[in-house]
Amino acid sequence: MSRLGLVVAQFNRSVTEPMEAEAHEAAEDRDAEIVETVSVPGVYDAPLAADRLARQDSIDAVAVIGAVVTGDTDHDQVIAQSCADALSEVSLDRDLPVTYGVSGPGMSGAEARERTDVGSRAVESALSLLEELPESDGQ
Repeated sequence: MSRLGLVVAQFNRSVTEPMEAEAHEAAEDRDAEIVETVSVPGVYDAPLAADRLARQDSIDAVAVIGAVVTGDTDHDQVIAQSCADALSEVSLDRDLPVTYGVSGPGMSGAEARERTDVGSRAVESALSLLEELPESDGQ
């Protein structure tokens, strides 16, 4: 059974709460277990939590979920891009699947609430990577 870490952004909780529920359902449907969930204030804070989870021997992959909605500035684009870049680094540095289940940028809160399936897709992507990638030799 695959063991996942889950990072959940609390900002835009009306979106991330259903995303989290869908992530758990997806794990259960694929006979995987979310062994640890870390809540962070927002998606910008997710890479550190993902890195800490990825360091644990009991974690096979990490899924990160959150929502970045548009505002009056380009802040949403900066936050989403920073998070995506940092999560890619965590995945490569730790040689572990770390998936990006963050809706946005450039969407309204209503649009984000319509896309809560991003939570399940992050888990499904992590599990698919685990199935497809060869075992690491630790080097």
